[in-house]
Amino acid sequence: MNKIFKLSLLAIVSFTLAFAEGNMDKKPKKMMYQAVPMDKATIIQDGKTKNYCPVCGMTLPLFYKTNHAAKHEGHTKQYCSIHCMVEDKELNGAKLSDEKVVDNKTLKFIEAKDATYVVGSSKPGTMSMTSKYGFANEADAIAFQKANGGEIKKYDEVYELVAKGMEKEKAMILKRQAKAAKMGEKIYNKMCKKIDVKFDSVAQAKAYISENKTCGEMKGKPLQQVGLYLGRK
Repeated sequence: MNKIFKLSLLAIVSFTLAFAEGNMDKKPKKMMYQAVPMDKATIIQDGKTKNYCPVCGMTLPLFYKTNHAAKHEGHTKQYCSIHCMVEDKELNGAKLSDEKVVDNKTLKFIEAKDATYVVGSSKPGTMSMTSKYGFANEADAIAFQKANGGEIKKYDEVYELVAKGMEKEKAMILKRQAKAAKMGEKIYNKMCKKIDVKFDSVAQAKAYISENKTCGEMKGKPLQQVGLYLGRK
């Protein structure tokens, strides 16, 4: 992997981690392209962790325009990105079906197999240096491509692309998350009430912290860092 690729991916993942868990009740002055206010996001998974990606723990409305979803053992799982959905299936062994993606035009979930994607546009990627945005209508995808660059692809092509690059991207993400978790440990020891709870995921840790106020009104980058620490203990 060349140095430029490494630096670019680290920058994207770092910014992704830093941006997670903001206040979405009101639209901030400046938002990432992927983000929408909470009232514009459709959350179709349930439970206390419903607002977080089950794989990486990111806050779903902050990356809503790249959200994907799929059925797993009778329940819906909603992901911040196709990267996390493919990781869940290919690396974690999740038996996924009925995959969906957010249509960037209407912000509604659509069948991923019927979507037209724009891959590699100038808009930011989520959990990847290569952006991937889905559209219900090919005409909308072409208009987006003309304005922002990228290539037109169908779902199967995008899935294969993500799966092939998973090993390299996952390694870089884990490296960045490990650094964030170390900082989370320092923040936890300094600012949080100590808890004796074993978490199965970053999403579960973040939901517990937020609900029980064990770290006060912690949000943003510190919450993601503490969540990474507790979710991986």
